[in-house]
Parts: sequence; C-alpha cells; structure tokens
Amino acid sequence: MTTHKKTIAGLAAAAILATVMIIQAAQPHMHESLTLMKSAMAELKAALPDKGGHRAKAMGLLKDAMDEVQAGIDFAAK
Repeated sequence: MTTHKKTIAGLAAAAILATVMIIQAAQPHMHESLTLMKSAMAELKAALPDKGGHRAKAMGLLKDAMDEVQAGIDFAAK
C-alpha cells in the first residue's frame, strides 16, 4: 500500500471513529428525556401542594430519575 493510500485509510478510520464518538456522546434521547423531566418538575412545582403528599413524593422520584439519566449521560461520555 502506498503512503498516500495509507494516509487516506488512516484519515477515513479517524473520521469514522470521531463520528461514532460524537453520536455516542450526544445521547439525544437521554438529553431529551432530561429536558422533559425538567419541564415536568416545573409543572409539579407550580401545582398546588394540597395532594396528600403525593406531589412531593412525585417530585422526589422525578429528581431521582433525573439524577439517574444524568449519570447515564455522564457514563456514556467517558
């Protein structure tokens, strides 16, 4: 293989690897779910608190879910 062909092959391999890393790091579905959960949290905060503790519990569970999604995003970015 000539030096020119080796250079092209190396650049192609690097481009493919970079594309895979960008797609993996982007995590569009994880980011979208986090955005939706933040919106849900804002709606829960805006709701009247008289829900027998269920609103507060839902907010706590949603916070836990948001933390888990963020942890997944962070893990995939490594």
